[in-house]
Amino acid sequence: MPILGILASSVPAAAGDYESIATVTVGSGGSSTISFNSIPSTYTHLQIRAIARTTRTGSSGIDYCGIRFNSDTGTNYVYHLLYGNGTSVTAQAGTSSSIIISGNAPRDGVTASIYGANVFDILDYANTNKYKTVRTLGGADTNGAGQITFSSGLWMNTSAITSITLSPESDSWKEYSHFALYGIKSA
Repeated sequence: MPILGILASSVPAAAGDYESIATVTVGSGGSSTISFNSIPSTYTHLQIRAIARTTRTGSSGIDYCGIRFNSDTGTNYVYHLLYGNGTSVTAQAGTSSSIIISGNAPRDGVTASIYGANVFDILDYANTNKYKTVRTLGGADTNGAGQITFSSGLWMNTSAITSITLSPESDSWKEYSHFALYGIKSA
């Protein structure tokens, strides 16, 4: 019997099929972006696991994460975003965007020391015959006022992805935000 839904669309890989490529932990003072460069083309898919918070002040709120590939700032990104906070659900979409809007990270003004968790799957990143797809699942609990996010994005370019830049919606990534890039071997 086939498995339907999100499980069927998950990246098929056993635990040993994930290989660490690089990690970044934001240092004192924060960082406006984090980047992974010189990504080898030897994997089928990529995955980024992030635990993040932004330096943006304010008593509440969660910021999104913006993704760019190969330093491309053109308007050839598309995204779909669905997020809920326990009482309502909101959908958002963007076409001809200069960034993929995805994931979430609590602002510095919310409850201290709370970071959001995100998993970004970047599918067929080295395939030069198709556009690149990103799928993200993220969430943060800001002491009862959190948010969960499911999003997808498209980079309308057939180039192999050799670098990834992640930036917060506003301000910088907070100290101790952590990003880990993994390569997923062919299934």
